[in-house]
Amino acid sequence: MEKLKLHNMTERRCTDSSRALKSASSTEVEVHVGSLPFNLDKELLASKSAKVDALLKENSHEDLSYLFRDIPADAETFELVARFCHGCAVKMSTENIVPLICLSFYLGMDENHSNNNLLSKAVTFFEQRVLPSWNEIIKALRVSEKFLQQTMQLGLFDACLQAMIAKASDNPRHLGEPIIISTTYGGSEEGDESYRPNAKKRLFALDWQEDLTTLPLQLYEPIICTMNQHEIPPEYISASIYQYAKKWIFSCNIGGATKSIYKRKSQRNVIETLERLLPHGRELLPCKLLFEMLHCAIDLEASSACRNSFESRIGKQLDQAKVKDLLIPSQGYAKEVQYDIECIRRILKIFYGNYKSSNTSGFITVAELIEEFLAEIAGDIDLMIDTFISLAEMSMAAALGTQRNSDGIYRAIDRYLEKHAYLTEKEKEQVCRVLDFRKLSPEACEHASKNERLPVRVVVQVLFIAQLQLRETLTKEVWGYEDKLGKEEEEEDEVWMEVEKMSIKEKDCYLMKKEITSGCSRQQAKKGKVRMWTEMKRKFGCMSSIDDFHCPVKKKKVHWKLGI
Repeated sequence: MEKLKLHNMTERRCTDSSRALKSASSTEVEVHVGSLPFNLDKELLASKSAKVDALLKENSHEDLSYLFRDIPADAETFELVARFCHGCAVKMSTENIVPLICLSFYLGMDENHSNNNLLSKAVTFFEQRVLPSWNEIIKALRVSEKFLQQTMQLGLFDACLQAMIAKASDNPRHLGEPIIISTTYGGSEEGDESYRPNAKKRLFALDWQEDLTTLPLQLYEPIICTMNQHEIPPEYISASIYQYAKKWIFSCNIGGATKSIYKRKSQRNVIETLERLLPHGRELLPCKLLFEMLHCAIDLEASSACRNSFESRIGKQLDQAKVKDLLIPSQGYAKEVQYDIECIRRILKIFYGNYKSSNTSGFITVAELIEEFLAEIAGDIDLMIDTFISLAEMSMAAALGTQRNSDGIYRAIDRYLEKHAYLTEKEKEQVCRVLDFRKLSPEACEHASKNERLPVRVVVQVLFIAQLQLRETLTKEVWGYEDKLGKEEEEEDEVWMEVEKMSIKEKDCYLMKKEITSGCSRQQAKKGKVRMWTEMKRKFGCMSSIDDFHCPVKKKKVHWKLGI
């Protein structure tokens, strides 16, 4: 309670002194800051300000009003200085600290002139409360735009910049999440790609993150430039740059309202600056977003270097584009065609000149893309024949050496002839000359043979090609049937050979069996003789198990009972 009473008493004294300043006094001076008048005591002001003290020492009657005429502060900041000089408490915050430091430095309110002066207190607050926090730095820089020159001269911006670089190096997510491609985001019914920050990690970011893109371009440009030099991951920098363009350019163009010359010039400066800041590298931004920035650069009539750079970035990843990305409206009052065809041709040349992969899938993807683009723009009544043929030839050249058919080019030609029915027979033949009839599918050949929009000579060629395809199909079937018969004959020959081998083996087996049978008969005859001789020896009592061919006479046995 005592502290609260003391605070109220201090506030009351400050209010009373401020009111007392309005009364006439020899030591008072009236100054105007902005549109507000201030009555200040010269002695109190000189006790804290070295600049005011020096002027008054030279001439005590010096009018100080001119001193505050070009003061680098607004009325709110000057009121804080006046309160400090009158001994009142000064409430410092992130929003007022930068202009407070600038004004106290301008007035010389440092420690050399007076102890515990305002400048040292403000700098201490800036170092302890602002620099340690990313959010506080962004807030402080956001209000420093009015005092940008003083902020740069005093080194406040450099201190903020170094602190931001250190924080971004530790955690580049301060710049925002990299933009990823999602085919399911938002529940798109058509399955179109959606582009959004990576929300997976953002779910765990509990603290509010101040956005770097809220800063004015004069501050944003040196910050991003320095981050590029310190090798902050380029995907985070690219995402921040796109979000800056989205905030300061794309969102301002909604509604199609006519912009003032100043507004167009300001946005043109933004898009040219962002292009210079954008890191070079494939897939740092999706192709769709690069096309969006290119559309903006063309619409704002940005420099040719800016537009060419966007075209180069797009050309290196054109295989990621969609047909609607290529539909760049023509600019100017004398529009010969609905879409900027020359821009697409330049992008195509860049793609073909920079494609280094041995995989041809990229070429095929771009060829299909151009075919769809041709079918889309074929309805433009002002599309010249030479332009259409040039794009078709570039698409066909991309598909050379592949097994891809020409049905896409045929559809584009058919639509072009439908929308340009006034063409002569010779001009129609010139348009159809780009088509490779040999690569048409059987379905396309059948459609072309009945297409009344095609020249007669082209229809004849299609019929001839269809006949050749039919002949090739029949030939393949015949060859296949003959190959099948040949295989069957080979299999039959193999079977007969096996049969012959089996018959030979059977003969061999028969001979072996015969030999075995005859040998067994001889052995049986011999065994018969042996049995007869054995029987004779048995009868004569000459059996011996040692040698059947020796017959020693055995002693006659004497019966023990008869004694004989």
